[in-house]
Amino acid sequence: MKKNASIWQMLILNMYWIGLSFKWNALHPLILPAVLLNYVPDSQKNTYLGILTFIGLVIATIVQPIAGAVSDRWASRWGRRRPLIVIGTLFDFVFLAILGWAGGLAWLFMGYIFLQFSSNIAHGAVQGLLPDRVPSRQLGVASGIKTFMDMLALILASLVAGNLIDPVTRDPTLIIAVVMGLMLVSTAITLFGTPEESSAGSHPPDAYARSVFQEFKDLFQVDVKANTAYWWLIAERFVFLLGVFGIQQFAQYYIGDVLQVDNPVKATGDLMAALAVGLVVMALAGGWLTDRLGAKRILVAASLITGLGCTLLLLVTDQNSLVLMGSVIGVGMGLFLTANWALANQLAPGTEAGKYLGLTNIATAGAGALGRLWGPVLDGLNNAWAGDWIGYKAMFIFGTICALLSILLLVRIPTPGRK
Repeated sequence: MKKNASIWQMLILNMYWIGLSFKWNALHPLILPAVLLNYVPDSQKNTYLGILTFIGLVIATIVQPIAGAVSDRWASRWGRRRPLIVIGTLFDFVFLAILGWAGGLAWLFMGYIFLQFSSNIAHGAVQGLLPDRVPSRQLGVASGIKTFMDMLALILASLVAGNLIDPVTRDPTLIIAVVMGLMLVSTAITLFGTPEESSAGSHPPDAYARSVFQEFKDLFQVDVKANTAYWWLIAERFVFLLGVFGIQQFAQYYIGDVLQVDNPVKATGDLMAALAVGLVVMALAGGWLTDRLGAKRILVAASLITGLGCTLLLLVTDQNSLVLMGSVIGVGMGLFLTANWALANQLAPGTEAGKYLGLTNIATAGAGALGRLWGPVLDGLNNAWAGDWIGYKAMFIFGTICALLSILLLVRIPTPGRK
């Protein structure tokens, strides 16, 4: 039986997520939508943004679970997770530099696409640290801390990026430099503060070579009958996130088109920060509640609250009401992300935790990718009924439907035992 991890150990283990979450929460809702306006027609902005991020997230869907599975077998004196974390993060700096400093639409696309490769190599590996080091009886609290780190970074990214991007020039270089600095610090804390035992000699000499050349095939060689609950978990996570990711991605264009504020980038940052406050509070409370009431009860409440928040977006008339309605979604998402991640860690087979937790990215990045396809739909509907913004309204209704549908999928997941 694993020893209990201290709160301090769980904080250090999860520190990596601050850098990762800051990076993507600055890029997806703030940096990319703003910078793209320098290169694409306004009437097609949703389409370009949707296609770019769709391609990137498809890559993430594939790379992350493979990286997690490779890390399960990695043999080195520094452990099995940390080498891939270092490799992925170092290449992150290269592609962030291309994205931020090269200039031009082609370089923007190139930097973003290759960043998805490198970032998800590290991401897939680091997910295995939590089940490696934390017993299942503490996974609710540990998952709450992880979500807290994610949401703290969301608040920081929303406030910092929204104020560091000039609404006229939309120059991303300063905020990209901040992203790189925070990633360096947070990654170093987790790497040096969470030592792993040497895994050298724990696998046959050809284990690494085999993992490289056969992992993609092995990724789909899972015992489906023995792990049916995990696939229902992936389906439930996918449907829930599908409803909210599109809203998050296109928020900046919605604010500019419908509310017509002077600085949509800053307004979007303020919205994301307000939403994240609810996320942070409920992430911490959700971890405590999950350990006591069970993940499934918390997930039902989370889906109902999120569905209500999506419906309330139809009533928005100004920026203040948008923040209020968005905060309801934040509360629901805070509960969902914590409880769902705790349930994923409980259901993942211990010997293949990196592989199975990486497979959750089929839901996370897959939902994110498919949600980005709202871009062409938004442009089509909004241009067909000019001034009515039918596209945005349809997206909000879809979010409500997805939140409620996720409850039906949750019913298929049995309650796991405690270890």
